Amino acid sequence: MENLVSEQKDYLKKIPDGKLDVKIIAFDLDDTLLDNQCTVSDETVKSIRKCAERGIYIVLCSGRTERGILPHVKRLDIAGTEAGRFIIAINGASVFDLHKRLPLRTLGLDGKTLQEVHHLASEYGFGCHVADEDTIVADRDTVWTRKDSLLCNLNFRVEEDFDSYIAKGYPKMIIPGPVAQVNKVLPELREKLKGKADVFTSKPFFIEVMPSGVGKGQSLLWLSNQLNIPRCKTMAFGDSFNDESMLRAVEYSVAMCNGQDQIKELCRFVTRKTNNEDGIADFLNSWVL
Repeated sequence: MENLVSEQKDYLKKIPDGKLDVKIIAFDLDDTLLDNQCTVSDETVKSIRKCAERGIYIVLCSGRTERGILPHVKRLDIAGTEAGRFIIAINGASVFDLHKRLPLRTLGLDGKTLQEVHHLASEYGFGCHVADEDTIVADRDTVWTRKDSLLCNLNFRVEEDFDSYIAKGYPKMIIPGPVAQVNKVLPELREKLKGKADVFTSKPFFIEVMPSGVGKGQSLLWLSNQLNIPRCKTMAFGDSFNDESMLRAVEYSVAMCNGQDQIKELCRFVTRKTNNEDGIADFLNSWVL
């Protein structure tokens, strides 16, 4: 109990000392904007809408596809406004304009690299998958390869000739598996793909493989530049390693207090409350609105 109290006191040291002037705020979804039932609370919706009403751009920034993000866009009900028109999907591989219904920026891995990743995953005994617009396409059907489709409410199917299917290239590949095995394989996979792809975890059971130098942070700064918003007025909320580039990129990085310890250490601020306790609403109401 003493350790928990001490840890909470440390979090309280990483809060702003006054109101923050921001023009764009990016929100990770899982374990950040969403509670453990994968919903956005009424209080959080209310706070985010107030930010949008003040002309602050609100950008949902997730590893999910555009289709997987849209239900949460609808929940906020700001997509019809200028402040709510953009989302960043697939961990930064896509910047999407909801008004034009078109991607403004799309990046990805080439087929040869994806095939190499697939073979490496198979050597380790892992399945893997990519995502089309509304479907998770996997090389095999396991409880792990189905997890992404269940989390994002997307269709699922197995592609028998997976190597041929991925030859056209995709923004990213996910290698899911038991946490202990993921932790064991991750360093080796990073080393083998060094210079070809970035490898990290989003959830503890998801290894994500992305093009080198492509992340939420790079795409958020690209979008901010397009909107003529200086870095000194950027903010982002996150909890895990796929949020790292975004949290390093912005002026005001905010880690959820329920997030990974390394993420809380690198961020400028840490929320006082968890994703299940309206942590985002508490922070916005206290230091932005």
